[in-house]
This record gives sequence, structure tokens and C-alpha cells, in this order.
Amino acid sequence: MTNILIRNVLPEAHQTLVRRAKARGLSLQQFLSSELNRLAATPTVDEVLSRVEANRGGRVGLGQAVEDLASERSRR
Repeated sequence: MTNILIRNVLPEAHQTLVRRAKARGLSLQQFLSSELNRLAATPTVDEVLSRVEANRGGRVGLGQAVEDLASERSRR
């Protein structure tokens, strides 16, 4: 595992993050680690659009599209 040091966090932001961590029964480090991992696992709009662009041109029926979408959503 690697470490990240973040400087110059506003005191209000720090207090909010501490409060959110406490509400989940986590330390601030555990909370921030899980949030960063979640953020990294969620593709950006640009990444999604790039994937769509790379796969365009094909034809998928409505049933297959609904099934694929449900499958993607269940991964989260």
C-alpha cells in the first residue's frame, strides 16, 4: 500500500470528514482510504464517454442494453 499526504485542508472540511468517519464507526484514515478507493473505482464522465466512443458502431437490442446496464450497476 502507498501513502498520501494532503496539506492545506480547510479546518471546516477536516471537521466534516472527522464527523462523517465517526458516524460510520471508522477512524479518519479508514474513512478517507475507503472514500479514495471508491473515487478511484468510479469512472469519470470522460472515461465513460471514451469507452462508448471506442465501442460505437455496433448494434445492440433493447433487451441486451437493459441487461448490460443492470450488470454494470450490480458491480457497484
